[in-house]
Amino acid sequence: MNTCFPIFAWLVLASPWSFTSALNSMSYRCETRAAFSRSSTWMTRIDLSSSADEIEKESADDNRMTPSDASRRNMLQSCVMLGTAAAASVASTKSANAITLPFSSPSPPTGGYIPAKRATCYKVDSTIPPTLIPYRASREAAILKSLGAGDGTAKTPFIDEGLTLNNMMKKAVDTGTSAVGLSDVVKKRPKGFGAASFVCLGTNAGSESEGADVDLAVGLIVDMVKPRARMDTAVGFAFVPQSGQGLLDDYKSSGDEEGLVSSLERTAEVPRSVTETYLPLLRLSRSEGLSMVALAPEAEDMRVVRKDGLQNVNIERRTNYVVDAQGFIELTQDARFKLYTEYSMLKGFVPQSAEDKPGDFFSERILWDEAVATAAARWAVIRPDSLMVIVAPFDRLRYMGGVNFRLPRVCKALQKDSKVDEEAVTTILLNPTAQETLSQSRYIRLEIGTAPTNVAYQSKLADYVWFSSMPKVNTIPRMMPTQ
Repeated sequence: MNTCFPIFAWLVLASPWSFTSALNSMSYRCETRAAFSRSSTWMTRIDLSSSADEIEKESADDNRMTPSDASRRNMLQSCVMLGTAAAASVASTKSANAITLPFSSPSPPTGGYIPAKRATCYKVDSTIPPTLIPYRASREAAILKSLGAGDGTAKTPFIDEGLTLNNMMKKAVDTGTSAVGLSDVVKKRPKGFGAASFVCLGTNAGSESEGADVDLAVGLIVDMVKPRARMDTAVGFAFVPQSGQGLLDDYKSSGDEEGLVSSLERTAEVPRSVTETYLPLLRLSRSEGLSMVALAPEAEDMRVVRKDGLQNVNIERRTNYVVDAQGFIELTQDARFKLYTEYSMLKGFVPQSAEDKPGDFFSERILWDEAVATAAARWAVIRPDSLMVIVAPFDRLRYMGGVNFRLPRVCKALQKDSKVDEEAVTTILLNPTAQETLSQSRYIRLEIGTAPTNVAYQSKLADYVWFSSMPKVNTIPRMMPTQ
């Protein structure tokens, strides 16, 4: 028994067939041993009570096989049977995992660990502190179409309007809210002249993921423009200086990509690699018949303001960049803007020389933001129900203090009866990382302004964060139930 036990134990785990064969073999061997035991008892009785003649007759039959010989033969036969069963089990194509042992957990699926599905679209809710509301993939297109229809994004906290005892009576009398589930009622924004809307897409300029961000932006814009048949829609490019508008117009009519790339590099100081990265967006704009708008100030003016100050920028171009001079100056004293400047804008300061100071960097940035916002607003306010999608660097949009913060004020400066407010401007950051949100941990940072002295001016990261693929679960903080 001890000789064959390892083979028997292996067969029990190998397959049900060999397990049954092993049991039969072991049963046969147990019966043999029982017969041997009975034979030994019978022989003892003969030794005690048999006559001399019977003992003599028994002794004369020396050639007969003894029980010990029979036992050895049966054991050899059992080992042969077990070996045959083992060979058959090895040859079998049935997996050893096929047997279901008692009290064992289910086997893991083939291919290893399969992570749970997570959303790729998250709304940054305006709670204090902000929270993330994940949306199923089936709802992403509806969100984008709503933005395309000009509905904008509410800046008030999301309220779960599920049917509960607390709000049952309210739902009974409020016919504008669904009686069950979550309310999808969107406050309709004004339409007509002056009712423009903006969607700001933040890409990680200069990073390895910039190409993926551009591809994601293409996918989002495709859904956004679906409800905009015969409505004015544009894509604003913050990497193209305003002097390059003619080059974008030529590309729209000719489709000459190489001509656009080389011309922007030669006349507008746009590196070839930058234009090539954004070619998918340029192709989409041309194929969908969208206007292409150059938004950035001239590179020469940015060098002047960084080195010599705002006052030395060409006065004609400076007037074109800043149409609301009073608002431009007063903004620097706004408490919320001061918070943004300290905790977001100045974090990007990198000295360009020994004489370069944070104040020079500050002047360059506020002029750039104002110029881009003015160019976008100038195109939108004269077109009823227009939509401008602004593609700009991530750090110019995060924490809602850059171009996106200036748009409502600039629109009103250009058109007194403008209907553009903060809800008409939606900010979506593409593939954000903890580092890009200025987080000191592995989690994405969702807000600035958490101290008692500045919590009143707390600013959230964006309206939405959107990913090309499922983000790591340890980067998503304060996640609410999926919608």
